[in-house]
Amino acid sequence: MRVAIVGAGNIAGGCHMPAVHAQNGEATVIAVVDVDQERAKAFAAQWDIPAAHDDLRQMLREERPDLVIVCTPPVAHREAVTACLDAGVWVWCEKPPTLSVAEYDVIGAHEREGGPYVSYVLQHRFGSAARALREHIRTGSLGAPLVGVCHTLWYRDDAYFDVPWRGKWETEGGGPTMGHGIHQMDLMLALMGEWTEVRAAMGRLARKVETEDVSMAMVRFANGAMVSMVNSLLSPRETSYLRFDFPEATVELSHLYGYDNSHWKWTPAPHRAEATAGELGAPLDDEASSHAAQLRVLLRSLRTGQRPEASGNDGRRVLAFIAALYESAMTGRPVTPDMITQDNPFYHSMNGPLRAAQDNADKEETGV
Repeated sequence: MRVAIVGAGNIAGGCHMPAVHAQNGEATVIAVVDVDQERAKAFAAQWDIPAAHDDLRQMLREERPDLVIVCTPPVAHREAVTACLDAGVWVWCEKPPTLSVAEYDVIGAHEREGGPYVSYVLQHRFGSAARALREHIRTGSLGAPLVGVCHTLWYRDDAYFDVPWRGKWETEGGGPTMGHGIHQMDLMLALMGEWTEVRAAMGRLARKVETEDVSMAMVRFANGAMVSMVNSLLSPRETSYLRFDFPEATVELSHLYGYDNSHWKWTPAPHRAEATAGELGAPLDDEASSHAAQLRVLLRSLRTGQRPEASGNDGRRVLAFIAALYESAMTGRPVTPDMITQDNPFYHSMNGPLRAAQDNADKEETGV
């Protein structure tokens, strides 16, 4: 598969190039695009990529890739993704997918049956332990899920936000809820299924940003489970922690930016005290969560023309949930999935009424 990279920043070199190289020759990067031509050339030289461009549409015409990986800041996702889809090229786009649910739906209208499709980087779903747990929840082998914890406790200092697009609603879409906790929340939602209600709060406690630097939520799921969520960029001892309590066992994941089977703990309930992790359902194969693991699944879908995981409604779920979390935090009301509709300000922007108020002020000023 002929692959092109759009955006020659840290995520492209640190995660996506190694992911392509891990595909055992089934994919190769043939071009890189960046608005900074010199940065594109330097990236191409570093990774031995044949072509460097500063214009995406020109690259699409000249290089004719099968797959484009979009590694730009979030504000540029929509333009890059739609250009690729309109050219008949599949896309794999970094998180967060878009700045709003509305923008996500606009992009989806550029897809066609059988492809091209766009999938989003939500790689924590693709480790073997998460796959095994999802099957246990589907079959009920551990009993119905009861209680859950989903914590993204990370640390980013003031200097992190010196990058102009960070910490701003218009360019990043939100704070740690949108740009950091999205990975753990997507994994929780992918495992637990449909959510039915969220009650949330958020604050800007320590960082000089427009968005929040902490959010907390209580979530109800259709299967009856209740889950607590915390997203923080103020936590010096960083951890990503998920916990699932079932009648038969507690299953826990403690990691930071990725996991393998060693990061999971399977604890039997007292009435099964002698059961081993294997007897509870821990997997024998050990596939780590990674960009490489998700890319392998995506390439399989590309070859067969099937919609990939983390695409369409499957990729939209976490974005709609985040919109609901922000709405609950800003209004103080519980929010349900059916409320995230086109007549809701939070459908159009994660800072909902703040954006609507600004739009109204602009209209009054211009007389439009």
